Formats: sequence, C-alpha cells, structure tokens
Amino acid sequence: MLTGEQLRAARAMLKMEQGELAELSGVSSETIKRLERLDGPLSANSMTLDGLQKALEREGAMFLPENGGLPGVRLRRDPPANIRVRKRRGEA
Repeated sequence: MLTGEQLRAARAMLKMEQGELAELSGVSSETIKRLERLDGPLSANSMTLDGLQKALEREGAMFLPENGGLPGVRLRRDPPANIRVRKRRGEA
C-alpha cells in the first residue's frame, strides 16, 4: 500500500514536478496535491494509486513494503536515462 510519505519522497528523489507526475500517471495535479498532504496509507481509488505507483516505478522508484519498520522508497541502482537527464538539469 502506498503512503503519502512514499509518494512525496519518490517524487522528490526523482526531481519530478507534480505536473509531470500527473502527465505520466493520468492522475490530476489536484489529486496528487491532495494525496501528498496526507500521512500514512493513502485512501483513494485503486486505479489512481496504481497509476501513480506504476508511473513512479517506470521512472526509477522502488517502493519498499513495511518489513518490521516503516515502508520506504529508493531509486533503482541503474535508473533510466531520463532520470539522469532530470538530475543533471537540477544540479545546475
């Protein structure tokens, strides 16, 4: 299950704006803003959550389940080229 913290963290780690995530996921920017304000497991339409998670995973995020601690998120070891380009732009 996706949490608000994971959603915020994944987007930040990918250096992705809310509008870009909206385009990639098919979820409105307003819905993303609303969900990012929440803490804990997100309660939303399963298609919405699935769309967000899949879009972030395609961009290189890996969602880690709760395993004796809190759920988490990290980047894949070898992220897709578009992440590297986005990071280079953000480093300037």
